[in-house]
Amino acid sequence: MTDPPFDIPFKSPHIPAALSADTRIRFRCYKGISCFNACCRQADVTLAPYDILRLKRRLGLSSSELLNQYTVPFQMDQDGLPGVKLKTRDDGTCLQLDGEAGCSVYEDRPTVCRYYPVALLTLREKGSSQAEERYALVKEDHCKGHEEDRQIRVGDFRAEQGCAEYDQRNREWYRLILKKRSAGPAVGKPPPVSLKLFFMASYDVDNFRHFVLSDGFRRTYVLPDGLYARLEGDDEALLSFGYRFLRQVLFGERTIEEVANAWAQRVENRRQVWEARRQAERERRMAEEDRKYQDGRDT
Repeated sequence: MTDPPFDIPFKSPHIPAALSADTRIRFRCYKGISCFNACCRQADVTLAPYDILRLKRRLGLSSSELLNQYTVPFQMDQDGLPGVKLKTRDDGTCLQLDGEAGCSVYEDRPTVCRYYPVALLTLREKGSSQAEERYALVKEDHCKGHEEDRQIRVGDFRAEQGCAEYDQRNREWYRLILKKRSAGPAVGKPPPVSLKLFFMASYDVDNFRHFVLSDGFRRTYVLPDGLYARLEGDDEALLSFGYRFLRQVLFGERTIEEVANAWAQRVENRRQVWEARRQAERERRMAEEDRKYQDGRDT
């Protein structure tokens, strides 16, 4: 399987032709086809945020447990933007493959798996501020579905595979990545704390919830009480808020009101903490010197 590209120019000669929802493709996959499960034995599946939500619910795990047990991290760009892929066995087989029965989480399978052999492309033509969704057809030697006698529109294939909800929940995240890549030097390399926040808001949603509901967050940002209540119990609402929060963190889009002087107070609090640590370290060193002096006198 292949990862969905996020930022590809329309007229690049180095990519396959971008297809529309009305483009007809020849493809059919079913239990009994000679290559059944072959794609799951060569799995290279990048996970989007909504994939994490569906999988953690399906497996009865927290987001942290899912990430630790079933994913591996990787860097999505030269600035270290964090991504996660499904973990595989040593031979490349997906951990969710249940022998000949197929995918054990099929109803909640990730976006990449749903689309295969179609790839979702989020494109922005040079000079345009609008991102558009297009598609590409992926043909791999092991896949015999392309030889089946069925033609289907890409749009109908998406509906058949239940892609719409996944696209809706992930769309703003794809656009975040596209904006990050398109802006390039104008944005600069995000500091480590921003990359950690990106990982938490995108993937480790249960920890992001603790962060948003914390006293420290409430002292920094102004949110309606009703929104806090929604974020406490609604994963999808939390995911949507996370995209909004990341736009503020990464691009300075101030859509979340900050408490007056909150940043200055945080800086002052940190200054006081560091000063207290430096003072404690000075006192420790002085005590150590006194001890050495006393030991020298005693000898």
